[in-house]
Amino acid sequence: MQSNDARTQATAPVTEGGERISPKADPGAEPCTAAGGQTKAEGPRQMEAVVERANLWRAYERVLQNKGAAGVDGLTVFELKAWLQQHWPSVKAALLAGDYVPAAIRKVDVPKPNGGVRTLGVATVLDRLIQQALLQVLQPEFDPEFSEHSYGFRPGRNAWQAVQRAQGYIREGHRWVVDLDLEKFFGAPG
Repeated sequence: MQSNDARTQATAPVTEGGERISPKADPGAEPCTAAGGQTKAEGPRQMEAVVERANLWRAYERVLQNKGAAGVDGLTVFELKAWLQQHWPSVKAALLAGDYVPAAIRKVDVPKPNGGVRTLGVATVLDRLIQQALLQVLQPEFDPEFSEHSYGFRPGRNAWQAVQRAQGYIREGHRWVVDLDLEKFFGAPG
């Protein structure tokens, strides 16, 4: 585990002079943002809603509830509150300015019950907090636009409901069920 000094350095804010602004272990994400080319007035208001205290508190409680391992910076969910008390103003400023860049993802291989491994990506707890805060603001706006046939990662929907729907189609006489994992479509061949 990294020391607090190393963790703070890895997640320290960046000034306009180029010092670090947000948790970032490697330059995997582009520093440009959609906020720079914002065409709708909703964007800035949405980000203000994301960083609003009540929304962040709900997101923080959810991150604590989900627990999970530390990311590349070594910060645990139990250390997050103290870290935020010291660093949140600069993180909030970076988010509102469109300058926030998420940290690298920590790769973890988990053994599968039937052999082989499943590779998981573990985001930092700060990035998980921000992702949850974003989800809470954006999901109510965009979820109604999703297909009624989409079940993955949607509120009030789950894999069992998708199976039940497929069983209904089979009872109607249909004989093909196609289960797609889009992640596999964009990976390397073979």
